[in-house]
Amino acid sequence: MGTLSIDISKIYDFIPVDKIRSYANITREQLEKLHNKTGPGHDFLGWVNLPSSITEEQVKDIEVTASSLRKKANILVVIGIGGSYLGAKAVIDALSHNFPCSKKAEKNPKVLFAGQNLGEDYLSELLDLLDNENYAIAVISKSGTTTEPAIAFRIIKSHLEAKLGKEKSKDLIITITDEKKGALKKLAGIEGYKTFVIPDDTGGRFSVLSPVGLLPIAFAGFDIRKLIGGARNMENQTKPSVPFEQNPSAIYAAARNALYKAGKNIEILANYNNKLIYFNEWWKQLYGESEGKDGKGIFPASVNFTADLHSMGQYIQEGERHIFETVISVKNSNRKLVIPHDPDNNDQLNFLSGKQISEVNSKAELGTMLAHIDGGVPNIRIEINTLSEESLGQLIYFFEKACGISGYILGVNPFDQPGVEAYKKNMFALLDKPGFEEESKKIKARLK
Repeated sequence: MGTLSIDISKIYDFIPVDKIRSYANITREQLEKLHNKTGPGHDFLGWVNLPSSITEEQVKDIEVTASSLRKKANILVVIGIGGSYLGAKAVIDALSHNFPCSKKAEKNPKVLFAGQNLGEDYLSELLDLLDNENYAIAVISKSGTTTEPAIAFRIIKSHLEAKLGKEKSKDLIITITDEKKGALKKLAGIEGYKTFVIPDDTGGRFSVLSPVGLLPIAFAGFDIRKLIGGARNMENQTKPSVPFEQNPSAIYAAARNALYKAGKNIEILANYNNKLIYFNEWWKQLYGESEGKDGKGIFPASVNFTADLHSMGQYIQEGERHIFETVISVKNSNRKLVIPHDPDNNDQLNFLSGKQISEVNSKAELGTMLAHIDGGVPNIRIEINTLSEESLGQLIYFFEKACGISGYILGVNPFDQPGVEAYKKNMFALLDKPGFEEESKKIKARLK
């Protein structure tokens, strides 16, 4: 198994190395708070030991359920929002064929997502597809009343029941929800749906290594044991007992907080592999929802290179100098494609003849890093060996652990999200939900 590595040497022109090393004690203190559950949000730290605490029985249950569903359905519709879908989609996209309609991929089981938006066209067009497909549903929600997934579940469950009848539909509906309470838990008990538990002490954006992410990933045909194994490896590498210089999550947390204090308040996560676009989206939620509080926090943004070098590259190179880059670099490609020789050389690219695309891409990465550093953009480089279950498990846990450390250094509770409720209250009032009458009057008066 290749081990994740981190290189922060390209920030030393902006932050002295001694300044980074001065974070050794504070990062260890925050790590101890995470492991001892003594910091803010300590009721939501189940993810810290999640990789090592998953039992053989739990893994087998997920694998058997996924295998059983694949015998009945070629599509799994995962209904959830935020952390209830982003982690699974990030991993599945990273491991899947770029073109699912190709002959090499068309027979593979498909995982589609719903409940992550309120798009009427999106849901209607999904139903168009499901009309002619054998599909199952995995609905993910602790409460069962979160608006977007609850609407999607109501619609898609009705579609499945109209298509197959209520009795046959029961075997094709999986609920991933609270162990004891909530509308979805109650419905699952009444209807007899197969149920997996979202741990009480694990928030949505930290839940990808629970059944929330593992069931969809297993249905898609990927090895969740290897994913968990990679995460366990990183759990061991990031314990409080690991020296600062050898602890990648501690180093990353220290570097980004030092940059933040130096006025770099926007972090751009960059990758050079199209399959990592949704990994960027998962990362943005993880850090944005965890750190953006109390008027504090690094704003998380993302780009997909080299494509975005032709759109966002100008700003990164010469715009306001309040940004730094974190690059996810994939060392080895899973495929091999060589640039052919052209006798006419009209495009003047024969100097590249015989080279793999990955070699050109790696030089683009190196050249971009040097240009951006020269332009005043500090660079953090995170390298994984390849796009594999093991490497992605490492990367997921690495970012989760660093997020906890970083949030504590920043002085916020990284495990709540009070600001998310503001839009919901306004939306419910505007939709005349019972109990929101007074809010409805106030908001409607503001909008006149």
